[in-house]
Amino acid sequence: LEAIRRKTVMANNACGRVVMEAAADSWKRLIAPSMENETFRELFENASEQAIRVFAENLHHLLMQPPIAGRTVLGWDPAFRTGCKLAVVDATGRVLDTAVVYPTQPFNKIAETKRKVTDLLKKHKVTVISIGNGTASRESEKIVAELIAESGLPVQYAIVSEAGASVYSASKLASEEFPEYDVNLRSAVSIARRLQDPLAELVKIDPKAIGVGQYQHDMPPKRLDEALNGVVEDCVNAVGVDVNTASASLLGRVSGLNAATAKNIVKYREENGAFTGRRQLLKVPKLGPKAFQQSVGFLRVPESKSVLDNTGVHPESYAAAQGLLDLCGYTLADVSAGRLVALPEKVKALGEENVACQLDIGVPTLRDVAAELAKPGRDVRDDLPAPILRTDVLEIKDLAPGMVLTGTVRNVVDFGVFVDIGVHQDGLVHISQVCNRFIRHPSEIVSVGDVVKVTVLEVDEKKRRISLSMKQAPKQ
Repeated sequence: LEAIRRKTVMANNACGRVVMEAAADSWKRLIAPSMENETFRELFENASEQAIRVFAENLHHLLMQPPIAGRTVLGWDPAFRTGCKLAVVDATGRVLDTAVVYPTQPFNKIAETKRKVTDLLKKHKVTVISIGNGTASRESEKIVAELIAESGLPVQYAIVSEAGASVYSASKLASEEFPEYDVNLRSAVSIARRLQDPLAELVKIDPKAIGVGQYQHDMPPKRLDEALNGVVEDCVNAVGVDVNTASASLLGRVSGLNAATAKNIVKYREENGAFTGRRQLLKVPKLGPKAFQQSVGFLRVPESKSVLDNTGVHPESYAAAQGLLDLCGYTLADVSAGRLVALPEKVKALGEENVACQLDIGVPTLRDVAAELAKPGRDVRDDLPAPILRTDVLEIKDLAPGMVLTGTVRNVVDFGVFVDIGVHQDGLVHISQVCNRFIRHPSEIVSVGDVVKVTVLEVDEKKRRISLSMKQAPKQ
């Protein structure tokens, strides 16, 4: 008000007093509320962007979890009253068998459950059991651990986040994919598949339902959807998609493709058999030259006679790839045999600028082509830490301050990190316990999916809270 008076009141008289009264009224009724609203809106927008940024980063790391390839998995969806739903899925994601068992309250058919599960494990040569982390998860984990110890079978298990499994199982997509299965059994299939290949399974679920963010229900929906859908598309493109095994939902996330063209690819594959080359995609209805140009670099055809069709090299760069091989004294047969591990180093020795000039391409393109030829069909997720597989159970009552455990980061939020240490309840590493230096956000140090060593600080059984420290744990 004093600042307004100095700007508006020119004389200390009746006229000046009237102007001052008007100024005071405008401040109280108009200016102050307007400034408060503008400030709040700006703060909310900044907070929203930060929350969306954290959600997007967590989602990226979750989707990029390494797959457990080539193994038959038993998906276990735990429950009490309705029983635990089981689904056996082979290495390609095909459902082999399903069952429902009742080992928990109020039925307690533990012996019958162990017999049924053992039969399934032996019949289908299952090596991994994927247990959902929802209701009755701890009870199911205990039974599985006992079964493994008693049977002596070479089986391990992992606790998998089942966030979004119920959303998927009741969706139109799931009913189209598994029309013959009950809704509950579909969730067991999803739990098994998300251990085999998290990316291929989680793209079927609305990103907001996956549960790796904070305050997502308060965010601007349009902005959140844009950010999360962008992350999913980036992850799919980074990994690449096998056109002969990918689902329509996964193909639909590839740049240049949409839901309609993705369904047409699957339909063409079912009617004409597996694709034998990238150029064959041009025969797919409604997939024109422009869509082909935008998407083909992200699509893999392992069955093709040309090894380049199973790499991230775009057909437009095939001539450059062949020229690079000729320049370095290699052939396509060497690429297939995996004998080009030293290719990037050889290119550096020859001079990247010089080689790029000879091939008439840019240096970044040259580096990408060399990396793809060195590891054809590589999965960028192979360099990340694999999920922790267990054979025994750990309960919250077994924990004591000072214990050092290995766990998997499940969520990263502003105030800390949630870590799965094999107990039903995730433990919290407060931001002050993440490392020995000042950090503005835990994501500077860890990401979702990281395998970390933690020390137990405090355990509250009644409130089911576990306090952990990363900075006090022994160095890995």
